[in-house]
Amino acid sequence: MLLLFFYAGIVVCMRMTGVKAPWTPENPQFVAPGTLKNKGFAPLARVFWRNDLHKEAFWNQLQLPVDRHFNPILHPSATKRGLRNSRFESMVKRSFSEAKKQEDMRQTFHNLPHHIQRFVNHMLRRSYPIILQPERQCGAQEQNEKKPPLLLFAIKTAELNFKNRQAIRQSWGKAGWVAGQKRNSSVGEEVGENPNDLGVNISELLKMESKHYGDILQWDFEDTFFNLTLKDVLFWRWFSHSHCRAVFVFKGDDDIFVNTPRLITYLWDQLETLQANKILKDFMVGEVIEAATPDRADKSKYFIPESFYSGSYPRYPGGGGVVYSGLLAQRLNLMSRRVHLYPIDDVYVGMCMTRLNAFPVHHPAFLTFDFPGKEEKQPCSYHKILLVHKRSPEQIVRLWADLKQTQTQFLLLLNITNTRIWEI
Repeated sequence: MLLLFFYAGIVVCMRMTGVKAPWTPENPQFVAPGTLKNKGFAPLARVFWRNDLHKEAFWNQLQLPVDRHFNPILHPSATKRGLRNSRFESMVKRSFSEAKKQEDMRQTFHNLPHHIQRFVNHMLRRSYPIILQPERQCGAQEQNEKKPPLLLFAIKTAELNFKNRQAIRQSWGKAGWVAGQKRNSSVGEEVGENPNDLGVNISELLKMESKHYGDILQWDFEDTFFNLTLKDVLFWRWFSHSHCRAVFVFKGDDDIFVNTPRLITYLWDQLETLQANKILKDFMVGEVIEAATPDRADKSKYFIPESFYSGSYPRYPGGGGVVYSGLLAQRLNLMSRRVHLYPIDDVYVGMCMTRLNAFPVHHPAFLTFDFPGKEEKQPCSYHKILLVHKRSPEQIVRLWADLKQTQTQFLLLLNITNTRIWEI
């Protein structure tokens, strides 16, 4: 089966000056309200270092020897060497091979739910052939443009979700110039359903769509919920080896609405600070989830049994929409090679980030769980956000049109009619 990555490029004129973000997050360290009283969150750790940490859990046991090998305290030289060659890949394979020799690990595997066993059976494979990809590596980037695009959209979509892709192409995902001189042009997303289950072969339709829009990136593997992590890993590798040098990457789902002008204004404002402080390589921003624990409800699609993973999750951004630097995408590509795949893609990003000693920044305008309370009904609510999840294709197109029509009202509301902002 296959995976699609419908992706989009946004090129911003780097000569624009005087653009300021309306606001930026005051505190990068965010903990959801009520964390300490919520049973869904992990308790504070009582032990700093345990040699037999989570010994009973399958994934923890696979990852533990790899982490120990690259631990800068236990092996000072391994950390520097590990990110320069492919030795970490052999370490991942070795830990998997050794685990299969252990009777307790084999027994644990056989007791795992069937769908998790399927995931484990394919955990080591990271290489799949590309079926479709754009001719121009960064979408609508102009041939004579020497500077890299500011933002590349990499949106996960399902093969059958043509309406979602088209809605994005016609609205917030238009790729091209956003500085006023040129209009945007379309680019794209990723996939979720398996059309074979419906008796439909849409490969030819996808080829036609790819030829027409030039924005589909597709690999040849089975597209399942647990393989969303594989999509991230394959995209990081593709991005790292492509000629695209986008400053930022937006990764999201195909059912979100993005306030693209506001997002670009925010990123433009951040860029100067990040470059000045030399921290662009660590930059990731989104709606950050803190101190979460695995979902133990066996009817949930996020279900992870204790026998597979033990402990709390690292800090991670909600996968509905997250922005990270192109430099970080390349670092994630390297780090992912020494982190065993994990069924929940958002959590896996957090696992890789933790091992890079980089941490996502929380921004309250990333609404991956929709508007809180009745805030959506407030005046110009969609002008104040960066993204919201989730919305239907019809809603996305309508919201984009409304955003254009109410732009003047929003400026009057903020009393900044003399301030230049990005045109939609």
